[in-house]
Amino acid sequence: MPIIGAYALPHPPLAIPGVGRGQESGIQKTLDSFDEAAKEIAGLAPDTIVFITPHNVMYADYFHISPGSSATGGFARYNDSKTILDARYDELLAAEIIRLAAGEGIPAGHAGERDASLDHGVTVPMWFINRRCNDYLTVRISQSGMEPAAHYRLGKVISGAADSTGRRVVLIASSDLSHKLTSDGPYGYAAEGPEFDAAVADALSGGDFLSLMNIPDSLRERAAECGYNSLMTLAGCYDRMAVKARLLSYEGPFGVGYAIASVAPAGADESRRCLEQYEAAALKEAEERRQGEDEYRALARSSLEYKVTTGGTLKMPDGLPRELLDDKAGVFVSLYKNGRLRGCIGTIAPTTAAIAQEIIQNAVSAGLHDTRFDPVTADELPHLTYKVDVLLPPEAVHGPEALDVKRYGVIVSRGNRRGLLLPNLDGVDTVEDQISIARSKAGITGDSPVTLERFEVIRHE
Repeated sequence: MPIIGAYALPHPPLAIPGVGRGQESGIQKTLDSFDEAAKEIAGLAPDTIVFITPHNVMYADYFHISPGSSATGGFARYNDSKTILDARYDELLAAEIIRLAAGEGIPAGHAGERDASLDHGVTVPMWFINRRCNDYLTVRISQSGMEPAAHYRLGKVISGAADSTGRRVVLIASSDLSHKLTSDGPYGYAAEGPEFDAAVADALSGGDFLSLMNIPDSLRERAAECGYNSLMTLAGCYDRMAVKARLLSYEGPFGVGYAIASVAPAGADESRRCLEQYEAAALKEAEERRQGEDEYRALARSSLEYKVTTGGTLKMPDGLPRELLDDKAGVFVSLYKNGRLRGCIGTIAPTTAAIAQEIIQNAVSAGLHDTRFDPVTADELPHLTYKVDVLLPPEAVHGPEALDVKRYGVIVSRGNRRGLLLPNLDGVDTVEDQISIARSKAGITGDSPVTLERFEVIRHE
C-alpha cells in the first residue's frame, strides 16, 4: 500500500493559541487550512503518521530516526508551559525504514539522539491534527545535510516500508518556506524569498515534483528556507505515481512563508520518474559542459578521475599552455554535482612549481579530502563539473570599504590563523557576509581585530 496521503504543513509556534495569544489571527488562512488538512487526515484513519522535521538533531550524512517507544513535547520555550503533546512511536515501521534504507545504501538509524522531546517541527502540525484525531502512532525523522536527491530516495524507502508492513501511513513534510519575505520580519528581506515561495507553491499546487527538484540551491540559500528537503521526501513517496495535489493556502505576513498542501496517490504512472529525469538532465548538462572545458578545467577533471580510478597521481600531460607550466599561483578547484557543490579545496599561495601542478593536487584534494563531503566515488565522476580559480597576488587593505564582494576575494588573518573566501559566490551578497564567513573559516571568533587582504581571480568555469 502506498503512502495514503501526504501533507506539506508549516510549523509556526505562534499558530498555537497558548503561544500566539491572539497574534495567530494574523495567519487565519493558515489556521483554516491546518484544520482542513486535519479533517482530511482524520478521514484517512492512518495507523501511523511520519513527520519529517528540520528542527530535531540533524547530521550531515545520516537520517536520524527518533528511538524508543514514546516522546513528549510542548512550547515552554515559547512561553506556553501548558500545551503538552505526547507521541507513541511506531517501532515496527521505524525498524523497517531503517532496514530498507540500509539496503538502498541510505544511512539512517536511531543513533545520535540528543533531545528526546518533540520539536516544534512536529508539535505544531501535531496540535492541529490531534484536534481531529489522535489514535495513531508516530515516526519522527530528521532532515539531513545530504543532497535533496537523498531525501527523495528516503521518501521512496518510507513508501516501501509502509507497503511491506501493511501500515496505513500519512506523511507530514514539516516545512516553513522563505524566512526573508518582509523588511520588518525577523530575518529581513531578500528578493529571492518571494521568488522561492512562488516556485514552491506552483510546484505543490500541481504536484510538479520535477519543477520542485529543479529549484536552484542558490535560490534556496538566499531565500533562507528550512523545509525544502522535507518536501523532497514527500515527493519521493510518490515516485512513479500520479498524484492529486492541492495547495490549500499560502501566506507570509510575518516575514516567513507558510504553505499548506495535500497530496494523494492517484495510481501508477511510470512517466513520473522525477529523480531519474532530473539526474538524466543533469548528466546531459555535465557532458555538454565537459565538451566546452578549457585546459584548466580539463586538467582538474583528468587529475581527479585518474586518482579515483587508478589510485595514482596524474603525470603532467603534453601540450599544456605555457602559462600553466611556467607560472605559479594559488589555485582553488571546486566540484559540482547536479549543480550543487561537491567539494572545494585550494591554496592561498603557490605550493608547487607551476599552476598545472597546483591544479593536479588541489583537484584531488577537493574530491577526496574536503571534510564537508564524503570522498568522490567512481560512479559520480561523469556527473561532476569543475571550476578553477587562479588567484592573483593579494594586497593589504585598511578596511572593508576597500572590498567588493563581486570583484575581490578576501583573506582575513589574525596571528597564524587565516581564512579565505573567493569572490562572487552565490549567497554571499555583502562585504560583511564575506568577512564573517572568512573569519569563521579561520576560527577567529568574536570581534577580535584582524588584518584584511583582497585579491582577484581568473575564473575558469
